[in-house]
Amino acid sequence: MTSFDMFVILADMRTGSNFLEANMNRIEGVTCHGEAFNPAFIGDPKAESVLGITQEQRDSDPQILLEAMRDAPELNGFRFFSTHDPRVLATCLDDPRCAKIVLTRNPIDSFVSLRIAQTTGQWKLTNASHLRTDPVTFDAEGFEAHLESTQAFQVRILNTLQRTGQTAFYIAYEDLQDIAVLNGLAMFLGVPGRIDKLDRKLKKQNPEPLEHKVENFAEMERALARFDRFNLSRTPNFEPRRGPGIPTYVAAPHSALLHVPLRSGPDDAVHDWLARLDDAADADLRRDFSQKTLRDWMRDKPGFRSFAVLRHPVARAHVAFCDKILSQGPGSFPEVRTTLRKVHRMPLPELNPEGGLNLAEHRAAFLSFLNFLRNNLSGQTNLRTDPAWAGQMVLLEGINQFAAPHILVHEDRLQTDLTYLAAQIGKVVPEIGDTKHHDHATLAGIYDAEIEAAARQAYARDYLVFGFSDWGQAA
Repeated sequence: MTSFDMFVILADMRTGSNFLEANMNRIEGVTCHGEAFNPAFIGDPKAESVLGITQEQRDSDPQILLEAMRDAPELNGFRFFSTHDPRVLATCLDDPRCAKIVLTRNPIDSFVSLRIAQTTGQWKLTNASHLRTDPVTFDAEGFEAHLESTQAFQVRILNTLQRTGQTAFYIAYEDLQDIAVLNGLAMFLGVPGRIDKLDRKLKKQNPEPLEHKVENFAEMERALARFDRFNLSRTPNFEPRRGPGIPTYVAAPHSALLHVPLRSGPDDAVHDWLARLDDAADADLRRDFSQKTLRDWMRDKPGFRSFAVLRHPVARAHVAFCDKILSQGPGSFPEVRTTLRKVHRMPLPELNPEGGLNLAEHRAAFLSFLNFLRNNLSGQTNLRTDPAWAGQMVLLEGINQFAAPHILVHEDRLQTDLTYLAAQIGKVVPEIGDTKHHDHATLAGIYDAEIEAAARQAYARDYLVFGFSDWGQAA
């Protein structure tokens, strides 16, 4: 007895989905309705409806057709490609009573097959004597786009299944000829039927080796060599994901400018500038937004512009260190400081001495903090990754869940970029004040190549993505 109400074959063009559908329809208790949610047609190009639902009805509300499949006798389903109606994908992935069948194929094979089909116009073959084949030219840029699209689709499927505690039946192109695998799929679906032979009406197109199907095969080999198949050049990122942090956003009193702060940035100088932009005071700035009030503000300010300020990782880590760890005043983290002293052996006194640390002590403690950050940002410590020192890329990924800032401004270009930004809303801007932290001189006194190297290890992703040079070059 099946525990599913319906099924979906998650595939893409030229992966063997037609052959899989043909053989699934040979299984007693299973009916597959083709590309039921292809934007160009319903089911197949010649069909006018699926289960009595027309294309017009489906387009107006895809749930009508999904419900018809759930209510139909036996187990019904369809093939879904990444280019099909996106409204359907989320519904099916989240539904544990919708069986997921994930069909995959080597992406270079599917890409070449797709190019041949586009060239010859032959998408299905039932009579081998009618085979049309023409060698195609490999396009590296086109393949890269194909690969990225395929991987993004597969990652979304996998991540949704993981988050919802579901599993899928994975089947490779090469397994489609294996009757035992197809009968295993029937077992997964929980239907009684089995097959004892394959549907051979559909013939494999272009069975010859790739070198016979690609005109510039040697060029293709060279091009593929540069693809990092195992993503060896990636910058690992194990930081916890962030929310958008909307309550921290700050808007000008009257002008249509919105600051999206990244913690430990030059917020005081930016907020002073925002207030002076409207000849107002800091108390007049718009703060403490919720999602609702921020949306209201956006609607009331058509043409608004939002921005975030990127601070160099060395300077930003030093701000977090001074304000949250070294300081013992309001806003500091005394419990974290204690743990850093006792567990991570950070060379900090229990209480700061009168007059503070000397430069050598400050440097040793800050360098120890940077080494801690390398482990903390990699999820290798028992302490939280606070937004005060979290990677700026991670913070922005969280912000993008609500709305991406219109512009990212590097701190060392703040006046130039804010002038450009304000001009877009018809404002003449005041000079921005000094953005440097009050401990900037101390950082300048202790900075050296070792500190730079430690910061690069901790914030490798931010350095790479935002193009930061050594802090000493910008300071």
